[in-house]
Parts: sequence; C-alpha cells; structure tokens
Amino acid sequence: MSLTKKHSKEVKQILSKYPTEHKRSAVMPLLYLAQREEGYVNKAAMQDIAQILEITETEVASIVGFYTLYHDEKAGKYRMQVCTDLPCALRGADEFLQNLCGNLGIKVGETTPDGLVTLEAVTCLAGCDKAPMFQTQGPDGIKYHENMTVDKTMELIEALKSGD
Repeated sequence: MSLTKKHSKEVKQILSKYPTEHKRSAVMPLLYLAQREEGYVNKAAMQDIAQILEITETEVASIVGFYTLYHDEKAGKYRMQVCTDLPCALRGADEFLQNLCGNLGIKVGETTPDGLVTLEAVTCLAGCDKAPMFQTQGPDGIKYHENMTVDKTMELIEALKSGD
C-alpha cells in the first residue's frame, strides 16, 4: 500500500507546512513517516515520496544514504551506531568496535542472530572527547552511551534483551 493511501492524513498535514513550490523540503518528515513502522524506508516508500514531491528516486535515496537516522534496510530491534571518525579512533573506537564484533560474533553491518542488535560504524556523533561512544536507536528512541568499554556495552545489551 502506498504511503499516501496508508497515511493520507499525515502526508497532507506534512505537505501543508511547505509552500507548493518548495514541497521538496518535506522529504525528511515524509521519510520519517515511511520509516516509523518498520524501522527502515523500503524502495516502494522512496518511490512514493519521490512521486509526491516531484523529485527523483535518486534524490530521495541520497538523503536516506547520507543521514544516519534513515535506513534503507531492515535491521535488528536496536541499531548500535559506533562513532569511528578520526578523533574517536584516536581514543580507541576502532579497537572497541572490533572487540565488540568479536563478543557479539558478527561483523560491522550485521545483526545478532537473535535479531536484537545491528552494529554499524558511523561518522561523528559529536562526542569525540567521550569516545569510545555510540548511539542506540530503538523502540525507546535514541540514546547516547559515552566512555564505553566492551564489558559495559555487553551489560547494556543484556539489559536490552531482558527489557530493562
């Protein structure tokens, strides 16, 4: 079902906030709407958004690809995004990420077998002085975790498993 049929009221409400000649500015709220239910924006939703805003699918996909809060693939219940830019790397982010992969038994970009966590490397979460750090995106929103160790992170994952 298309985005306009499934969420016609919300699409109209979003579009009403922008002048007709600048409706392409509604791309981000429409992407958020499309992603809200399944945690990612599928190809059909990107096509719908492109059609609604009269822009190309490539333009929509480029926004999804650029921002770390939009996703074009299904993932675990929680996305764990570890900052690996240079300042964080200098504070041990790369080693942290590799050790975390080893503990979880997955590679960067993969999801744990229980479907709980997808591990991702991202650039700049604005906490360079508190690295290693990451953000989790999940049903309870976005949360930042700073000055982390692999042990503290594994404890956090266990708490997520148990629903704490």
